[in-house]
Amino acid sequence: MQVTQDKVVQIDYTLTDAKGTVIDSSKGRPLAYLHGARGIIPGLEKELEGKSAGDHLQVVVPPEQAYGLHDDSLLIYVPRKAFGKRKIEKGMRFELTAEHGTQAVTVVSLQRETVRVDANHVLAGQTLYFDVKIVSVRDATPDELSHGHAHGAGGHHHP
Repeated sequence: MQVTQDKVVQIDYTLTDAKGTVIDSSKGRPLAYLHGARGIIPGLEKELEGKSAGDHLQVVVPPEQAYGLHDDSLLIYVPRKAFGKRKIEKGMRFELTAEHGTQAVTVVSLQRETVRVDANHVLAGQTLYFDVKIVSVRDATPDELSHGHAHGAGGHHHP
């Protein structure tokens, strides 16, 4: 069976940066996703299209097909008081609540009254290198299709 729209695909993967540093890995616990439901980055999903269980791929995904280019407009100043009494250091990650929902941010610099944060995804602007093995491909269940994601081992579990 081939990887196509509405198939549940399980992959073992290792993700590295341009220097070969491991960023993430399935560590032998395959990741399950619903193909075509935007559960993985577009560039990787595109490369898996038409492949089959047992296929092994080396995939290079440019930023535009991953987490996007780094957007300087997402470097913002937040009043220090928004962090309460917490000790804040450069590099710390927080979730801030704004009008449009919760946003993960990274502290870039500290000033007396403000904290400069970066709301870009931590991998924005990076080319990503995947070593991927397709473990299995199956038809999605009606529940998976209606929920828009894979269920069961390696996928999303509902209580």
